[in-house]
Amino acid sequence: MALLLTAALVAVLGPGRTARAAALPANFQMETVFSGLNMPTNVEFSPDGRVFVAEKSGIVKVFDSLSDTSATVYADLRPQVFNGWDRGLLGMALHPDFPADPRVYVLYTYNGQMGGGYPRWPSSDGTNEQCPTPPGANDSGCVVAGRVSVLSPAVQAQVAQAAAPSEQVLIEDWCQQFSSHSIGTLAFGEDGQLYVGGGDGAGFQYADYGQKDNACGDPPRPAGTPLTAPSAEGGALRSQDMRTPADPTTLDGAIIRVNPDTGAASAGNPVTTGDANARRVIAYGLRNPYRFTIRPGTNEIWAGDVGYNSWEEINRVTEPFTAPRNFGWPCYEGTGRTAGYDGADLALCENLYAAGAGAVVPPYFTYKHDAAVVPGESCTAGSSSSSGTAFYAGNLYPSQYRGALFFADYSRKCVWAMKPGTNGLPDKTKIETFSAGQGGMVELQAGPNGDLFGVDILGDRIVRFVYHGVNNPPVAAFTPDVTSGPAPLTVQFDGTTSSDADGDVPLTYAWDLDGDGAFDDSAAARPSHTYTAAGRYTVGLRVTDTRGAADTATTTITAGSTPPVATITSPAAGTTWKVGDRIAFTGTGTDGEDGALSGDALKWQTIMHHCPSNCHTHTITGHSGAGGEFAAPDHEHPSWIELRLTVTDSDGLTDTKSVELHPKTSNVTLASNPAGIPLTLLEHRQAAPFTGTVITGSTVSISAPTQTQYVAGRLYEFTGWSDGGTAAHNITVNGDVTLTANYRLKTNLALKRPVKVSSYQQAGTEGPKAVDGSLTTRWSSKASSPQWIEIDLGSSRQVGYVLLRWEAAFGKAYRIQTSTGGGVWTTVHTRTNGDGGIDVAPFTPRQARWVRVYGTERGTQWGYSLWEFEIYDR
Repeated sequence: MALLLTAALVAVLGPGRTARAAALPANFQMETVFSGLNMPTNVEFSPDGRVFVAEKSGIVKVFDSLSDTSATVYADLRPQVFNGWDRGLLGMALHPDFPADPRVYVLYTYNGQMGGGYPRWPSSDGTNEQCPTPPGANDSGCVVAGRVSVLSPAVQAQVAQAAAPSEQVLIEDWCQQFSSHSIGTLAFGEDGQLYVGGGDGAGFQYADYGQKDNACGDPPRPAGTPLTAPSAEGGALRSQDMRTPADPTTLDGAIIRVNPDTGAASAGNPVTTGDANARRVIAYGLRNPYRFTIRPGTNEIWAGDVGYNSWEEINRVTEPFTAPRNFGWPCYEGTGRTAGYDGADLALCENLYAAGAGAVVPPYFTYKHDAAVVPGESCTAGSSSSSGTAFYAGNLYPSQYRGALFFADYSRKCVWAMKPGTNGLPDKTKIETFSAGQGGMVELQAGPNGDLFGVDILGDRIVRFVYHGVNNPPVAAFTPDVTSGPAPLTVQFDGTTSSDADGDVPLTYAWDLDGDGAFDDSAAARPSHTYTAAGRYTVGLRVTDTRGAADTATTTITAGSTPPVATITSPAAGTTWKVGDRIAFTGTGTDGEDGALSGDALKWQTIMHHCPSNCHTHTITGHSGAGGEFAAPDHEHPSWIELRLTVTDSDGLTDTKSVELHPKTSNVTLASNPAGIPLTLLEHRQAAPFTGTVITGSTVSISAPTQTQYVAGRLYEFTGWSDGGTAAHNITVNGDVTLTANYRLKTNLALKRPVKVSSYQQAGTEGPKAVDGSLTTRWSSKASSPQWIEIDLGSSRQVGYVLLRWEAAFGKAYRIQTSTGGGVWTTVHTRTNGDGGIDVAPFTPRQARWVRVYGTERGTQWGYSLWEFEIYDR
């Protein structure tokens, strides 16, 4: 099950802008532009050279240029932003006329319910919001909303230069009960209108249709009243809200087009009646359209929709916007039905299935979670989450990339290029792996000169993909034997790990060892230097190849100080947990110079590792100080929790320790009576009995089909689960459990009813022999066509199923017809390739008193011969 967005912070590059060797096409390099950020989510470029970066916590920073090394805070929205799990400040855009129109647009998870104040869920440190248990992030959920706001700079004639920008809320919607599938992207089209996308706000560990408290008040029941199948319209079904105009429309799982001045629906939107939200929507039926881009020169949207259990999608919303486009979630994932939602027999999905494939827009491109995007690539398969889309419209990259769609997957840590075909559109047959194993990209963005930029939330940095023509610059890299210690401190450096992809060697070395910014201290490959005075020194190495191309790497040496030591005193390694367990943690930080560390010098992170194959991570929340407590959250198996402590001394040196906390598990066995009926556990559907493993304490969804089931030549109908639950319901698993879905034989409406036939072969093969309940007697017709057998049900009944048990002489072509009288027959089922045995013929339920089989072509030289002709309701 692929999710976005948060991830554990990792130690990465120092303050310098440094190229790094990457699995990229020839003559491309990925360079770090800005580092030292705190979980960045967006980057936007102003024509005046400024660069805006959004951080997940709610801070917007601005750099004066791409060469600026120190950002200033443009806006601090942390009080109103919910920053936890996959929620936070996730979208940002500059007005198309920026900086003449200096408005900055932001899209964030609001730390409050719609129309309510903030903070609904306070944090102890003002940055990391907690969802306490109860209600539990993935149990009953901490309900919040989403916001689109516009930030305008303060009027400088009236306020101080450092005054914060003002915030105007344009839209407040997107009820979000659970921790993922929050809001996502803001982008301006060529038409100057603002396009906004948001997820369904539903649970991700089971088929969520509002059965857990219905916290968002979805129909047909009020908030706080759990919904049941088939009438439920909550949870992920909010993505289908446009199909239920009788109740208010939400924006969950939709892409909208709005006026950037007012937030109201844009002129020319496809819906002109109904409520304000319905008029905003141009696409819906999406799970989490976290990142989308607009194709240059158009208003056409290309959206990456984060998948569920099986498929990642790229969806195309084409112009003109004549009708809202339905992409099918949660009834469909990829091009197929979604097992958990299909199995629950939800009316919204069943009606969509009945409307046929044309009722939904298929994805433009899909890739399966357990398959490579490009055969033979090094990108890992399994865990997947679409996390970035951008078109290349520049002139510096090779011509085959012009017009290409680049798309990223955070979980796989890869970027691909879908190069254009002959029609100029991205061609699904022309995909290449562009970058493999390079950080966790959560946005791709075209920047100055058209270069592609990436937002690496794993590396706390903004990167740039640069093309160097026919000469790849070298890649500077070096290692010091120590990075800190008491003064005087002697450090041995080794620059021989620097390389050049073109083989333009030998490389020449120039070192800045004393941190004065001048590369004039050594030309050796392995110099040493002694730092006599305490301080922090930025050491740099510049390497140059034989054709004059150069690259620089930097690191920091701290003399006169030693790193602190982090110690996690509890919980102990090997501690196991079940959902809801309260886990207390304590730790210490000590430093040779500072002594015992306390307060903000100790930072904790609680990180969920989700490992369906390869792992991806979700930072649940953070804490400061010597200890605290958290409740183990519900999550899909297999998953485990990392508790991470980082301590920082007064010189900025750090130490990090982690402890792995693995869950207890339980087995859920689903059985059916009779055996062999397909049941659904979460998103796994299989003929029963079968067993699945879940985290102990988890809430999971199960469902049994309510439609007639055909097993071993008999028809059955559902009577109930062994736990007394409805056909589709949730269970909480506190230990190994076996549940049985019980069925009973359906009533054969034709049994011993009056019969008319067109003919019979001989005595003992008359029509009533086909409805006497015996499999040793039969009706057989004359050896000619057509022939028919007709059953009188005695009164008008609902019918929807016919079962024909043929003797050796069978009908190859026949029609099943019904009548309510007057000699008028309606064909409800046609077969032209019958092959004998048992034919099961379902059809749309209808009222009928008479049902007949009308044979038009025999399958043998003999007539038509039936052991039994059975009729059932649906």
